[in-house]
Amino acid sequence: MANVIRMTDLDLAGKRVLIRADLNVPVKDGKVTSDARISASLGTIKAALDQGAHVMVASHLGRPTEGEFSEDDSLAPVAKDLGDKLGREVRLERDYLGGNVEVGAGEVVMLENVRFNKGEKKNDEALSKQYAALCDVFVMDAFGTAHRAQASTHGVAKFAPVACAGTLLTEELEALTKALANPARPMVAIVGGSKVSTKLTVLEALAAKVDQLIVGGGIANTFVKAAGHGVGKSLCEDDLVPTAKALMDKLKSNGANIPLPTDVVVGKQFDENEPAVLKRVEDVADDDMIFDIGPESAEALAKVIENAGTVVWNGPVGVFEFDQFGDGTKRISQAIADTKAFTLAGGGDTIAAIQKYDIYDKVSYISTAGGAFLEFLEGKTLPAVAMLEERAKG
Repeated sequence: MANVIRMTDLDLAGKRVLIRADLNVPVKDGKVTSDARISASLGTIKAALDQGAHVMVASHLGRPTEGEFSEDDSLAPVAKDLGDKLGREVRLERDYLGGNVEVGAGEVVMLENVRFNKGEKKNDEALSKQYAALCDVFVMDAFGTAHRAQASTHGVAKFAPVACAGTLLTEELEALTKALANPARPMVAIVGGSKVSTKLTVLEALAAKVDQLIVGGGIANTFVKAAGHGVGKSLCEDDLVPTAKALMDKLKSNGANIPLPTDVVVGKQFDENEPAVLKRVEDVADDDMIFDIGPESAEALAKVIENAGTVVWNGPVGVFEFDQFGDGTKRISQAIADTKAFTLAGGGDTIAAIQKYDIYDKVSYISTAGGAFLEFLEGKTLPAVAMLEERAKG
């Protein structure tokens, strides 16, 4: 676990506290449609309020043009949702950079979308100092943006009188450290998704750590081809077949392996009404597209997961959005729910699968982050966390 100051170790009574949360949630017709990130941030906000702090919450939302206000990317619906959850009004402050935000003790206000501020993404020093001037204590609680050095995540931590980690950020770092730094064995990683290229560094980093590396989705097709099987018209990166082969050899030499499917579910086109056809992996035709693993493969992977000590999950193993191609991901989800292993899951598609198959309460830790989660798996330093470590040294 990173050596940072924790918010829970500080006396916040009467202090101006700026919490950088990750409230980048989907909004449709002025209403929040998925509130998972808001709910995840409540613990830190409530803890500061309970201590009688003057609380300001900052976040980004969407990808607005910097320096321009846009109604579509306003945090107004998020402030309303947060207020409903806290049972109090959460005022939205638009002009806060002058430093004249009035917040009472035990009160919370939301600062308008930080990405409306020019210089946010470039970690502008002047903007960072304006954020820092708002508070006595800066609380970084947005793990989902910890991999980006921006003014509201990194620069402000450099200049604030005190910079610490909120409870959500602390929990994320503890769970990731537990799963990766000193995992209970056997360690199993499941990496799904459409392309090897987008997750190549993750696969390479995990290959050095795990006992079994399960690949799924379009990624698996590249490995199936590397093993000498045809994949028809399936999503596959031919140029990365040698890379996939090298990864398989590397794991083998470490006494680990990549279990590949023996049966698959195919269709002729990507369509929600496409009939699902079960085939042996060696029988895939030239005009077939692989959309899921078959029941035999799913059972074999379920056994691997159920006997694991640690499971890290990022990405489904099939096109689970279409029910006829969802059985593989459903079986994997069930195995993750049933295993006694420490299970860590993260990424948008993974969370969607967890919700679809109703195993939310059965996963040891679900990371709200996407990019930061992957970068941590890769072993990269997260700039915002590194800055908190720097500040903890005094």
